[in-house]
Amino acid sequence: MVLEDLSPRAALVVGLLALLPVSWYGLGSSLSAGVVSAVNVLIILACLYVAFTPIPGNHGHGSNETS
Repeated sequence: MVLEDLSPRAALVVGLLALLPVSWYGLGSSLSAGVVSAVNVLIILACLYVAFTPIPGNHGHGSNETS
């Protein structure tokens, strides 16, 4: 499996696995620190999901074309 073939939805599921150690951290230390860490993980995952979704209607605006 090539990393470029990984869809954003599959990467999101893998990223949600990061909540497991965050929950362990939150239960082991202060609960408020765990909640803040979990919110940070969710914000990062949401940003990465938006950044890596395909652009609908891509008209080939790249460095290879002349304008």
